[in-house]
Amino acid sequence: MSKLLALVTFAAVALQSAGLPVYVQCGGINYTGSTVCETGSRCAFVNDWYSQCQPGAATTTTTKAAVTTSVSVTSSTSVGTSSRPATNTPSAAGSGLNANFVARGKKFWGTAADSNTLNIAVSLNVLKAEFGQATPENSMKWDATEPSRGSLTLSGADALVNWATSNGKLIRGHTLVWHSQLPSWVSAINDKATLWDVCNEILKEDGTLRSSVFSRVLGESFVTIAYTAARAADSTAKLYINDFNLNSNNAKTKGMVALVKLINASKRFIEGVGTQMHLSAGGVQAALTALASTGLEVAFTELDIAGAAATDYVTVVRACLNTPAYVSVTSWGVSDANSWRASSTPLLFDSNYKPKAAYNAVLSAL
Repeated sequence: MSKLLALVTFAAVALQSAGLPVYVQCGGINYTGSTVCETGSRCAFVNDWYSQCQPGAATTTTTKAAVTTSVSVTSSTSVGTSSRPATNTPSAAGSGLNANFVARGKKFWGTAADSNTLNIAVSLNVLKAEFGQATPENSMKWDATEPSRGSLTLSGADALVNWATSNGKLIRGHTLVWHSQLPSWVSAINDKATLWDVCNEILKEDGTLRSSVFSRVLGESFVTIAYTAARAADSTAKLYINDFNLNSNNAKTKGMVALVKLINASKRFIEGVGTQMHLSAGGVQAALTALASTGLEVAFTELDIAGAAATDYVTVVRACLNTPAYVSVTSWGVSDANSWRASSTPLLFDSNYKPKAAYNAVLSAL
């Protein structure tokens, strides 16, 4: 825990005046950092909780926020009382995505969810019937867990965790080290999450480390520090590294493979590789083969495909089934109604929570 707090201390270092690099957070509810992106990029709205620097028109001014290391935890529910589910529970009828996926020897097919998802009855019904795992889309990120500096609140995370453990669903903790975001609350739910995305989106497109407050202060060693601290806080959860654009055997994928092998050379700190898979399908098998060369298990952690073409989803599923190291899928939302990029209709259920042709094609492929 002391190393987690040490990283929070380092997070107080001021951001470079040149602006935030592309693909980092620049806004959202409770976000207090800079809203200025580097030259050639702009702060683009994604959802109420998250805006991101993306290539485009630049801005010109910068604001900075300090971070405190004095932390207290408040929780609206019983986050420390129930244990993580021992096994995965498929849908009651023995059909649906999760049950069919598990029947093919995989661990689970899960989904992103949060308290807002649980509050919609039809969404909750789909979640119960189709998925075996839940990843908090926003409620475990720093802006949600520490809306006031130095005082943590886990009410949003509690709602999802307690529902999942009560319904036999696995929980994936998401996320700890995400650019300048390192919450120190991991020990409060260490008996709930079976997996943690410890380091999230730490690579640039050329496969080298992204410039962040962590890499600028600690260099590459921040990765081993983060995994050492996470393991000290939770002795049994599987610890993942997670990133996007690992969709083909490109420079970033090769960089990920090299980084994992380097970090794990003396000790296995990283136990799994997550590829987010916000994509149009193509080159997927080559990417999975490359990631499997790390010797670790591999997972699709945030799957959605623009347009949700049945052929594209089947391509992804077949690539998964053809790669023994590949163990799980998490769709990034229950339906298009919940999707962070709803306009591209990327999920297996439409905005009315009805299964699409892609859903039926996936079941046939399984």
